[in-house]
Amino acid sequence: MTDPIIHIQNNDSEADTCRKYVLPKLKNESNWTDEQILEQRPFTAGKIIVIGRVGRRKKAKKADYLLRYSQNFLIAVVEAKREYKTAAEGMQQAKEYAQILGLKFCYATNGKEILEFNFITGLESKIEKFPTPTELWNRLNSVEPVKPEIQETYLKPFVATPGKEIRYYQQIAINRAVKAILEGKNRALLTLATGTGKTTVAFQIIHKLWNNRWNTKGEHRRPKVLFLADRSVLVTDPHAKDFALFGDARCLVPDEGLPSSREIYFSTYQSLAEDSSKVGAFRNLPRDFFDLIVIDECHRGSSSDDSNWRAILDYFNKSVQLGLTATPLRDDNKDTYLYFGNPLYTYSLRQGIEDGFLAPYIVHRVVTEVDATGWRPQEGQVDANGQIIPDGVYSTPDFENSLSLLPRTKAVAKHLHQFMLKNGRFDKTIVFCVDQEHADQFRREISNLNTDLVRQYPDYAVRIVSEEGDIGKGHLGRFMDIDEPIPVVVTTSRLMSTGVDVPTCKNIVLFRMVNSMTEFKQIIGRGTRVRDDKQKLFFTILDYTGSATRNFADPDFDGDPPLITQEEIDSNGQTVEGTYEEFPEPPQQDENDFEDFNGNIQDDGGNPRRKYYVTEGEVEIAVETIQIIDPVSGRLITVQLSQYAKEKISIMFPSANDFRSHWNNLAERKQIIEQLENQGISIEQLMEITKQKETDPFDLLCFVAYDLKPKTRKQRAELLKKNKQDFFSLYSEKAQHILQMILEKYVDFGLNQIRPDIISVDPFTQEGNTIEIVNEFGGMDNYKKAIEELQKLLYAEAA
Repeated sequence: MTDPIIHIQNNDSEADTCRKYVLPKLKNESNWTDEQILEQRPFTAGKIIVIGRVGRRKKAKKADYLLRYSQNFLIAVVEAKREYKTAAEGMQQAKEYAQILGLKFCYATNGKEILEFNFITGLESKIEKFPTPTELWNRLNSVEPVKPEIQETYLKPFVATPGKEIRYYQQIAINRAVKAILEGKNRALLTLATGTGKTTVAFQIIHKLWNNRWNTKGEHRRPKVLFLADRSVLVTDPHAKDFALFGDARCLVPDEGLPSSREIYFSTYQSLAEDSSKVGAFRNLPRDFFDLIVIDECHRGSSSDDSNWRAILDYFNKSVQLGLTATPLRDDNKDTYLYFGNPLYTYSLRQGIEDGFLAPYIVHRVVTEVDATGWRPQEGQVDANGQIIPDGVYSTPDFENSLSLLPRTKAVAKHLHQFMLKNGRFDKTIVFCVDQEHADQFRREISNLNTDLVRQYPDYAVRIVSEEGDIGKGHLGRFMDIDEPIPVVVTTSRLMSTGVDVPTCKNIVLFRMVNSMTEFKQIIGRGTRVRDDKQKLFFTILDYTGSATRNFADPDFDGDPPLITQEEIDSNGQTVEGTYEEFPEPPQQDENDFEDFNGNIQDDGGNPRRKYYVTEGEVEIAVETIQIIDPVSGRLITVQLSQYAKEKISIMFPSANDFRSHWNNLAERKQIIEQLENQGISIEQLMEITKQKETDPFDLLCFVAYDLKPKTRKQRAELLKKNKQDFFSLYSEKAQHILQMILEKYVDFGLNQIRPDIISVDPFTQEGNTIEIVNEFGGMDNYKKAIEELQKLLYAEAA
């Protein structure tokens, strides 16, 4: 008896291609080791899409192979395609990944053919085998040379920190900074968006230099490093957490001055600075004492020529100075870039959101009637202190500066309260107010609207400003703690606009004007951190002054929101129904006005400006608009959600009949819903906006896109039972009863009820077990066909 001939169809997957062809070529022909080959490695987290008010991650970008010359030095990317496809089909993706990862070489292969793209020469070519690690390093070194004397230190691995995997952009930033410092560059700058781990980057840079005994004098010792920032939380937090590995080699600089026996020093500018009444503590040390100074949030004053803090950097001018900032070059931070030079590397807010490492956001624009039209006192009207209020029209820049309008504060507090009742009363919220007094007013109003919670949680709403001292620091520590639910609402002026890490913050409230793009991006950064384990995938900006709307319109802004809404509210904080309008941006605050340490407005002579207090009257709130990113142009466009959905559906399906033919196919229907969700269109949200909650999703989308009169789910079910009796007659009486029950579920709860596994839950289990019910249809295959046919007939022409 002869053995049977077994035929196996050649239909290898990409994984098969990699296993059978790519790995042997890399290892055997080109000398890449297992340690140098990272296989099927995701390098982004997956962009977060906001659908309605639910965040969902898309798939992470994942390379088939990442090739590294040393442990922390990626040098090339390889994309593999199935054997029956061409290598060229993988080249575009390989190039995209290489550009994101900052690599100069990428490859596409189907296992037999290899294509190379060289970003140095701009040439794409077919090659016989992959280059060896040494060949690629030599090519790269010819255009981005690494001096032989620093190469060993430069290529040494980073220190491993439990629970903190170094992301690709952090690796690029660390490598570029270390290279610049080892090569003797005196000043360097890294621009990394808030929430992307600047402290992690600083730690790895410092540890690598410290561990390898680098110093500016070339002596056999560890370097002296100063970590400098302008706020205590920016030095105490890294000292206690990221830099704990340094142990006793690190220290916090006390107010009385610098000790000289440590190696890693943490200090605020204020602890070292000098003024007319005191000599700076830094002058007690030699000018060449520090080898490296790392300045966190360096855009905040130290690099300005007229800053007192600049004296510290000028004094220690023998040191290497590395600036860290979250804000790209702007008019209001150009001193930073003039001092440090162009950044070695920039990782933007936009890229962070695209990669899924930063949270996207919804912008909710809310306008009170007094912000829209202005407020004017009656003739001879006096304020709460008996002062006559000067005549004139007061607008957004005046409120809480020259005129305290308590009814406006009450209206906004009521609106925020209603918003949180609907979306989450324990969602951590930061409210940015005009000054400390305004922050206290708002804290009181929002607290009084939540007395049911405040009775149980007295610190539900707190003020955190400089006046609060240690009490405020205690509140801040608990607010930053991801496991502490209280406080929930924090009011502040400027104290929390930077340097505060609140990963679970879900609402940023702008109740003061923010005219500086640099400060605006810092404020936005309070919410951009992602915590999947705490269901924090996006956040909301509630803008009551037009600051967000105006700054998002700036062409230099690099992280547009997926959604902007605008509404008008009445004195009870309720949305005025049917209002839709665009408002011109409010006038800018006078540049001659500035805040003192306590957040109070002063005139250009340093004298407090008179403020008038109006505590009586009512203020209403009005208008709703939506702004989204146009996927073609990338620009913000102002539309109603229903109009936006109409445009997108009409592009996908020119006619209702075309739409119906695709919708009838269950697999295609899922794809349609997924495509809409990827563009931020939620069927549930459309139902709410159009007030069509009883409508079938198909009818809802036809109503929105093609202006067809919608049918309710009940009407569709009744038409099906009336017009398709021949379908029901195919089955036993018991099976017909099951189908009728499924239709009732559909009427009550929606289309997702028509699915095969519905019979495994109540009330179907009362009709028999799964096998018994399936047998009524003549077996599982016939049962599934019946469910599929039920869905098709639901959308048949006659129905």
